[in-house]
Amino acid sequence: MFFDDKYQHFFRPLTGKYREQVVECLRLLYERLYTAKADYGESLAREQILEIFSEALTRAPQLDSDDSSGEPEGRFRNLRDHAVWVLNSLVEFGWLEKQVDSATLTASYPFSRRGRLFTQPLVEVNSTRVRTRHRNTRNTLNALEAFASRGEIHDLIDAWEYSERIVADFTDMIAELEERKRELVREVEAQLLVQQATDEFFSFMESRFQPDLAIRLSADSVEKHRDSIGKVIGRIRRKDKECKADWERRLRQLLPELVEEGRSLLWLMLDTIEDRMQRACEVKLPALRRALQGFTKRADIIIRQLSYLHSQSEGEFADLCQRLGGNAAKPELLERLGDELGGFQLRLFDPKQTQLWSRSRRQPVNTRVEEIEAIGDDNRRDILLQQLLDQAFNFNSSDLRDYLHRALGSGRRVSSHELPLESARDLLAMSHALEAAAVNQNGAAALTVEFTGETASNDYFEQYDEYFLEVKNLEPKQSD
Repeated sequence: MFFDDKYQHFFRPLTGKYREQVVECLRLLYERLYTAKADYGESLAREQILEIFSEALTRAPQLDSDDSSGEPEGRFRNLRDHAVWVLNSLVEFGWLEKQVDSATLTASYPFSRRGRLFTQPLVEVNSTRVRTRHRNTRNTLNALEAFASRGEIHDLIDAWEYSERIVADFTDMIAELEERKRELVREVEAQLLVQQATDEFFSFMESRFQPDLAIRLSADSVEKHRDSIGKVIGRIRRKDKECKADWERRLRQLLPELVEEGRSLLWLMLDTIEDRMQRACEVKLPALRRALQGFTKRADIIIRQLSYLHSQSEGEFADLCQRLGGNAAKPELLERLGDELGGFQLRLFDPKQTQLWSRSRRQPVNTRVEEIEAIGDDNRRDILLQQLLDQAFNFNSSDLRDYLHRALGSGRRVSSHELPLESARDLLAMSHALEAAAVNQNGAAALTVEFTGETASNDYFEQYDEYFLEVKNLEPKQSD
């Protein structure tokens, strides 16, 4: 259980009117212990901690008390008493631990394990330090390559953990963009300052987008490293059975809580990494792009609206309209307004010339390089049969002319029921014989059709019109 013994009221220091000051004390103490600002090692003495807390209390504001806990918090004579109260509260409720050195009888107050874990997100919320979360994709690839080359099982576990952070990073960034968009709207509604809204937007693009989001969408894009990670996983899968069996035994020793009967831990980790990369590419990355596009579009709309309102509020025409309501000399003001509106023209759009174009959706292009697989015997047979069928029913005009030339022989006239039917291609040519009469032959003769008005039949057609095909000479035109 989490809320047991001294952790029963773990979050009590963060619920009173001094909660913001307590949080600031925790942040500053965490920075002095676990960041580059650490000066005194892992633990600090009581006086050093009181100095840190006094500095933090002067920074943070005191919030109003809602008296929801029913326990009134005391008032303090000076800053040191307040710092002592914060230190005792954090020790009492389990955020800090009191450790006494038996040799020197000096007390130190390090973070407890739970206190350190819960203080870390409080520090990162408003942190301005350089973050390298966007490197998790490359870290996954590097750890997998190290595991494939050296066979160290801890490299595989590191790659598995890094791949989990990839999706979490995308979720954090999307939530941050949505929060930024809501904050921008709230600040604009409260202040209506064009310059401040513009400065905050460009400040975000320079301080947050360029160093982190831009790298994630370009240099560290999951789409860029997805194929490389897939190739390394495929190389790991193709290792010999003895090596994979040894990895499986070591994984079961290191991660007994994940062992299930009939399931391979090695295959589970590799499949999980592939699935996370697929989700990051197909779900999270498009969602991040949509969130960034929505944020920039909202900022552009707000800045344009504020610029328009700001420009309209400074015009002489708007000033005259405001003065017209409370001034007695309205005729003179109206004449001035008339002069101002003398050059005003109202034009409307022609509805016939206004068209709504539907945006064409681009088809996704598969840029992955896939390995060429050998064609099986069944596929070869299907391809050959399809080619033979295509060639069997392929019929053009030259084949039709050859058929009619062979049917007419040495004569100039032939009947439809006398056309030869010696093969399937002759049957196709006989069914298209009338088409030859519609095409003028490039010579001194033309093919004409003469219908008899009667019908005939054969072994392939139950009924067809009977006609004569005749070749006639074309007489050249006499010039005047």
